Amino acid sequence: MVQRIMYESSADNTRQPMMFYKPNLNEPRPLVVALHSWSEGYKQSESVIYSEWAIANDWVFVHPHFRGPNTKPEATGSDLVIGDVLSAIEYAKKNARVDENRIYAVGWSGGGFLGLLLAGRNPEIWAGVSAWVPISDLNAWYEESRRLGTKYVSHIAASCGGRPTGDSPAARECRKRSPVSHLERARVVPIDINHGIRDGRNAADPVPITQSLHAFNLLAEPQDRFTEEQIEFFRRESQVPDGLQSETTDPDYGGLKILYRRQSGNARITVFDGAHDKNTEAAFRWLNKQRRK
Repeated sequence: MVQRIMYESSADNTRQPMMFYKPNLNEPRPLVVALHSWSEGYKQSESVIYSEWAIANDWVFVHPHFRGPNTKPEATGSDLVIGDVLSAIEYAKKNARVDENRIYAVGWSGGGFLGLLLAGRNPEIWAGVSAWVPISDLNAWYEESRRLGTKYVSHIAASCGGRPTGDSPAARECRKRSPVSHLERARVVPIDINHGIRDGRNAADPVPITQSLHAFNLLAEPQDRFTEEQIEFFRRESQVPDGLQSETTDPDYGGLKILYRRQSGNARITVFDGAHDKNTEAAFRWLNKQRRK
């Protein structure tokens, strides 16, 4: 049974809430760190599917709050957030039998944002990170959100201390909190990035595919990186650029149609036929095959 517990965060020695599950087994088991989305917290109903996988497959499960919705300085990829997640992992290791070669992170949207950030900040921990429609660059997303007229403009400004323009303190704070500032350290981590080709076109689908393509470029070998022209074509046309089309099928990917996939080193990116969507079953099937390198 999933429990709601309080644990101590090493970030500031405060008690923080999270959901926790441990299987009734004596041998070490994988640990999945489920990351809530941008505007939610650890009670997020959409995360029930993460716990259901853990229960069905005898995985240890933590779903930390990490300061709640990304609308304030103490949230949104802060050092407090990083400390909260690392302490959640330590709690799991002390209170369950965890296979330390199989510690995974999974999240979509704001959860994908934190998954990529954690991979860069603490690459030594992770056996795999599955990120769906993630934000990777807060500065760029601020401008993209401004063009779309979404609520995330005010969220980013409130988190980073103002409008992140030019070389302002707010811009520097957003860069520090952005995965793109840390991802080059994550090349040792198996990372699976997934993005719907029609994301970023309206307020309901608020994260452009460029966020994932630029993140992949930081993880990929030079010869495998997308050009800026290709990235802009993906965004502008919501289509795969000429010369990149390919037929890719993957039985592990469930009902989502794969439009494009590329692997480079430990990083994989999949562009699927959709918008701001996720496929949790596909995420877990991929994670289940990964081991810490």
